[in-house]
Amino acid sequence: MSTPQSPIGSGFDAASTAADVVGNVDLTGKVAIVTGGASGIGVETVRALRMAGADVIVPARAPHKARTALAGLDGVAIEPMDLFDPASIDGFVKAFLASRRALHILVNSAGIMACPLVRDARGFESQFATNHLGHFQLTLGLWPALRKANGARVVSVSSWGHRRSPVVLDDPNFDHRDYDRWLAYGQSKTANVLFAVHLDRRGKSDGVRGFSVHPGAIANTGLGRYLSGDELRALGVIDEHGNTILDPSKQLKTVEQGASTSVWCATSPILDGMGGVYCENNDIASLVTPRKGGSVGGGVMPHAIDPEAAERLWALSECLLLR
Repeated sequence: MSTPQSPIGSGFDAASTAADVVGNVDLTGKVAIVTGGASGIGVETVRALRMAGADVIVPARAPHKARTALAGLDGVAIEPMDLFDPASIDGFVKAFLASRRALHILVNSAGIMACPLVRDARGFESQFATNHLGHFQLTLGLWPALRKANGARVVSVSSWGHRRSPVVLDDPNFDHRDYDRWLAYGQSKTANVLFAVHLDRRGKSDGVRGFSVHPGAIANTGLGRYLSGDELRALGVIDEHGNTILDPSKQLKTVEQGASTSVWCATSPILDGMGGVYCENNDIASLVTPRKGGSVGGGVMPHAIDPEAAERLWALSECLLLR
């Protein structure tokens, strides 16, 4: 597969923080939207973008909780929006477009992981609906504002979890197969990568570039709320006493380190003119080939950057949003 997935030597590494990567970046006059900006790595993403001078908007399902989480940060607006509710997304989009502002940065950071089977009002499985379809609807709705920026970036927070499953295009909502919460999570994270691939293909002529990232494994963000202690220990994120394990070289990161790759993709001048790539540790990740019977370290799996699969997912997503 011909692919731009090759590290470029950013000057940062796995231990770099979001504050590190914006140290010499000036976003004065720029507007950013960060979903999931009131929890976990989203808070640090917002903080770093504000540090660089951007005006930041955080759409939140529970605005009162978001205000508490982001207390003390000026230049941050909190607006109601629920990625699980299409009408709520439309309402947020309508309000933002009415402001006639350009949108320079959109970080799709919100997500859920390994949850029990829940379906939205349309019958869509919750991880696919929240992690992918909600962000797909939001991004397409905001497209006029992204075009207006004359140089916008859309960053989708994916995960190494994309290795668990491709997108099963003929049954994305587990209508005809047994539900597996990890396969559902993996499928949604693959969808995040494929979305960035095709978004970049469609948007680059308008100056809209797409990126996807693996932030690392970050404990205590709320993402693992459905996991038991035994599961967290098996994943290697806590020790036998329940203490968080930190080792950036093994992708075990603090929230400040976990937010860095999203912020790097959203702001780094070294990425000007580039897009459609999956990144980790503040660099473009390598393409990896799965090994039978063995685990895969870093990098992106071929099924997640397949341009044909990306195009098919885009078409499917458009159809699903018409339901």
